[in-house]
Amino acid sequence: MFARFFASAAALAVATWWLPGISTDAAADDWARGWTIVAVAVIFGIVNSLVKPLFTFAAAPLILITLGLFLLVINALLLMFVSWIAGQLGLAWHVADWGTAFWGALIVSIVSFVLNAFFKRGEEHR
Repeated sequence: MFARFFASAAALAVATWWLPGISTDAAADDWARGWTIVAVAVIFGIVNSLVKPLFTFAAAPLILITLGLFLLVINALLLMFVSWIAGQLGLAWHVADWGTAFWGALIVSIVSFVLNAFFKRGEEHR
């Protein structure tokens, strides 16, 4: 469980670092930005566990027709939703627009997949 959380936090940090449209408070120091990413990862985890299953169920026909690619659209919407929640909570983390959310969702998905695969491989050897 903690491994998935840290993989998600790392994926959000990579997306924030790579994409200019996903930003944190530039005036803050590295510790403050790091804690902001951790707080956003908590929000992201809650949204993914509560809201994503509902969206996935409602969009199941589109997901099947597009062979799963519509999940990127759902993830982009959820990333924008997390950005809105973070803004409401006073966290300095923002996704600028739809295109940034889409590319951010792609980056978060790939980085999370790779890190979760790495952590799972480590658990198999225990």
